[in-house]
Amino acid sequence: MVKPDEKQFLNLPFTGICSFGKYPICTNLDELDAEVAVIGVPYDMGTQWKSGTRMGPRGLREGSTLYSFGLDGAYDIEKDIMYLGPDCKVVDCGDVDMVHGDLEQCFDNTEEAVRKIIAKGAMPVVLGGDHSITIPVGRALDSIGPFHVIHIDAHLDWADHRSGQRYGHGSTFRRLSEMDHVQKMWQLGIRGISSSKKEDVDAAREYGSVILSPRQMRKMGADAIIDMIPEGEQYYVSIDIDGLDPSIAPGTGTPSPGGLLYDEVNELLEAIAKRGNVIGFDLVEVSPPYDTTGITSQVGARIILDFISFILKEKKDKAAKPEQLSALK
Repeated sequence: MVKPDEKQFLNLPFTGICSFGKYPICTNLDELDAEVAVIGVPYDMGTQWKSGTRMGPRGLREGSTLYSFGLDGAYDIEKDIMYLGPDCKVVDCGDVDMVHGDLEQCFDNTEEAVRKIIAKGAMPVVLGGDHSITIPVGRALDSIGPFHVIHIDAHLDWADHRSGQRYGHGSTFRRLSEMDHVQKMWQLGIRGISSSKKEDVDAAREYGSVILSPRQMRKMGADAIIDMIPEGEQYYVSIDIDGLDPSIAPGTGTPSPGGLLYDEVNELLEAIAKRGNVIGFDLVEVSPPYDTTGITSQVGARIILDFISFILKEKKDKAAKPEQLSALK
């Protein structure tokens, strides 16, 4: 208990260096020592309409400071659980270097950075950027082995190409489906007109992708959705902020009404963390120029911190079980 006259270092949201969650910074990946490595990819050359997601990582960092002042971790009042305590090793690795106008160098730099993070034994948490950044991230994950993809988005992103351009943000999951180490996909929150052409949807279903709209998800319920995902396996989760309803996340280039709510996404991510081994995730398409209130960056940052909390809590609980069993013998 802190005495009333005892001074504390508060590290309030508006003070200090604006790293993600006010976590320590490590921009030299050769020196990385962490459980979770947050890295930004400020890239938006893959957008087909409004640009601006290159400012996404910076916006998410600023939004995250609102949730950064838990002196001993984050207390969940509903569950009576502490998350992200002092023993959780999360670091901010800064941003991947971008080369303006050069898609290939930007992708190569992203892939190289994520490979280094994995080689150091840390879980990559990637801040976009438009959704095409998931393509080089997916390439870098081949060293981890086969995994399933869980995709939260308003859009299917299964276009083969646009006038020969195969690496836009509308082709991401078609490109991932072509990678040998990617297995099944669950694409959740998909909705609305202009999301995809019929032939793209048909191709995704032929691949084996499970596609659900928010209305379908609500009819099924969270438990039924999670039961569709193989238990105890590896998952990569890709979250497009426009998967959420624009009433709570307006700052994105391609908003679509009828989206998921924060609690629905939060519940889903917690269940995924319990279901198996999350090897990494990204949150993309936050575009601060279209949101003067900053609420989109705050919602995005909160989702990221929630998911990190759930993943680390599950790992800690699983690591403690063998010790508990040994103590009982």
